[in-house]
Amino acid sequence: MNTLSLDGKVILITGGLGALGLGIVHRLTHAGARMVIGDLLPAPKAKEILKKNNIPVHACEYLQGDVSKPSQAKELVDTAFRKFKRLDIALCHTGIVLVGDLVDFSEKDWDRQITANTKTAFLVAQAAARRMIKSRIKGKLIFTSSWVAHAPWPSIGPYNTSKAAMNQLMRSFARELAPHGIRANVVSPGIVGAGMAKRQWDIDPVYRARAKRAIPLGIMQPLDSVADTFHFACSNMSDYMTGTILLADGGCSLYPMD
Repeated sequence: MNTLSLDGKVILITGGLGALGLGIVHRLTHAGARMVIGDLLPAPKAKEILKKNNIPVHACEYLQGDVSKPSQAKELVDTAFRKFKRLDIALCHTGIVLVGDLVDFSEKDWDRQITANTKTAFLVAQAAARRMIKSRIKGKLIFTSSWVAHAPWPSIGPYNTSKAAMNQLMRSFARELAPHGIRANVVSPGIVGAGMAKRQWDIDPVYRARAKRAIPLGIMQPLDSVADTFHFACSNMSDYMTGTILLADGGCSLYPMD
C-alpha cells in the first residue's frame, strides 16, 4: 500500500495559482487527488496557467472568487460537493505580503493583509468544517503559515502578525473539531526559491544578504520541499496529527538573524 497515495481524496486550495500554490497543486494532483482551485484570475487564464504547469486539468475544478467574502468561501466548498460529491481536505493558502515599517503602515494596508491572510483562512476553514461535520467526513484543514510567525522578519510586521494569528486559529480549530474527527494543522515554509521571495532575492542585494544569514542550511528552500510537506500533511501518514505546526524552513526560525 502506498501511504502517500492521494487516490480518491478531494482537496480544496485557495490561492492555488500563485507560485507555491501551483507547486502544491502539481504534486497533489499527480499523487491522485482531485482538486478544487480558488483564485482571483478569470477561468480561461487559470486553465492556461494550469496547462502550462503540467497540471492535469481533468482532475481540477477552478472557481474565480474572493474568499474574504463568506458567500464566496462557502461557494468554493459547495463546488467541491457539486463536482466531486465530497471534500476531504481544505488548504487555506491565500496570502499577500506588503513591505514597510510598522510606524509607516496605513490602516488600509494593515486591514488588507489581515483580511487576505487570516480572515480568508477563517472563512474557508469554517465553511469546510461545517460541510464536513454535516457530511460526517473526518477531514483535514491545513493552513499555510510561515517561519516569520516565530522569528519576525523586518519590514513585514502585518504579515508576521497575520501568520502568528493563523497558527493560533489553527490550534483553536484543532481543539474544537477533534470530537468530529476533523484535524487541523499548519505548514510553515521558510524562504522559498519561488514567487515573491525569489524575485526579491534576485533584485535586492540587501534582502539577499539578510536572507543568506537567516537560512542555517545555506540555500533557499526548493519549491519541491514545500510540496513534499503538503503532500505528507494531506496523506494518511498524518492522520494522527492535529494542532501541529509543520515547520519546514531550513532552520530559519532557530534564532534571530540579526
